[in-house]
Amino acid sequence: MPAEVIEKAFDPFFTTKEVGQGTGLGLSQVYGFVKQSGGHVKIYSELGSGTTIKVYLPRLQGAGTDAGTSVVSNPLPRGESQEVVLVVEDEPAVRQFSVDALTALGYHVLEADSAAAALQILETEPGVSLLFTDVVMPVTNGRKLADEACRRWPHLKVLFTTGYSRNAVVHNGVLDPGVHLIVKPFTVQELATRVRDVLEGRS
Repeated sequence: MPAEVIEKAFDPFFTTKEVGQGTGLGLSQVYGFVKQSGGHVKIYSELGSGTTIKVYLPRLQGAGTDAGTSVVSNPLPRGESQEVVLVVEDEPAVRQFSVDALTALGYHVLEADSAAAALQILETEPGVSLLFTDVVMPVTNGRKLADEACRRWPHLKVLFTTGYSRNAVVHNGVLDPGVHLIVKPFTVQELATRVRDVLEGRS
């Protein structure tokens, strides 16, 4: 890996792959998890020889786990094929990540790269259960899209996403307090949980 790639490797959505082949979220999620755990991650790379990524985590002080005890992770909340999610995102790599994740979770997923395209899909697909839209998009933003979509289809539920903090988009008047929002970059676990919360009417 050249030095300029190493410098950006942990940045959210940075990738050297072609559109549709990677989202650039993998290493950023690893970095975030390691830092939250009080650890450190370092890339060692030499052109022509290879790359090693070392993860340093703090040692657990205290009693060990019993030999017969296994750690079971919580299963991801899944959807049903009759639950239709429309993903609206103008950034191709981010849109692909969301589409792939939601499809793997069992939802029937549609996608659009703009508000105009999303409204066209909603016209032909009245069974959409959830509109999952980016807030900041060119021409028509996600808030205006949601307002128009909910005016036409009052049953429609909405989950917003943005790379800005909740305070930034709420306090600047882009969104109202209490709206459903997930901040980028998000994990598949976070996405799975948030989508189920909105579909099932949990705040």
